[in-house]
Amino acid sequence: MIWGLTLNFPLRCSNMEEVLCNIEITKDNNTFVAKIQSDIGGMREYKSANFEEVLEQMTMDLQEEFELA
Repeated sequence: MIWGLTLNFPLRCSNMEEVLCNIEITKDNNTFVAKIQSDIGGMREYKSANFEEVLEQMTMDLQEEFELA
């Protein structure tokens, strides 16, 4: 079974909108894959059989990236 989800996280300022990152989460058989693209961190990928582990890795990385920005 293959499924996927793509998210865009915009930053809204006044009348302007800026996309901070694009996230694509897919599952192929028993492996979850999260791909993140941002201007600051570029493209990176996280893989695990455990969905929560992928989310945790992704969240920690994004928090660190945007705290430094």
